[in-house]
Amino acid sequence: MSVRLKPSTLDGRLEQVFDAPIAELYATATSPDVSAALTRAMELRSFLALAEEQVVRVRDRVRHAMAAERDMDELSAGDLRFDAQWLDAALDARNSYRAALGDLLRTMPTAGQQPRPVRMAQPVAATTLPTAAPAPQRAGAARARP
Repeated sequence: MSVRLKPSTLDGRLEQVFDAPIAELYATATSPDVSAALTRAMELRSFLALAEEQVVRVRDRVRHAMAAERDMDELSAGDLRFDAQWLDAALDARNSYRAALGDLLRTMPTAGQQPRPVRMAQPVAATTLPTAAPAPQRAGAARARP
């Protein structure tokens, strides 16, 4: 199954922010004039969907191994330790992708919001600073001459 078809836990938020279904967002992400934010969001979404699939696979494998109807002689502490390590890695990846995608989506306005206009600061007039301090005047030199 294509990663585009795999669900992720942040699909609803993506659809809300970009105001389009996931399939349409993937199609838009391949166009040449797409925003960098959409491209990054869809890449992160793909990674998230894969990480979540890994979590589900390991969880289901552990459930199957621990099922009540299973023969106890089939239990393997080594296999369960390996699955626990794999699950830890998969959950870490999932949490990292969720955090990165969440941060990206938090910085974007929702579909109903208009982006805030950016006010450019007025340019500051350049001031020239003297390159050397003026020479001290001698007493009497400041008087006007007749």
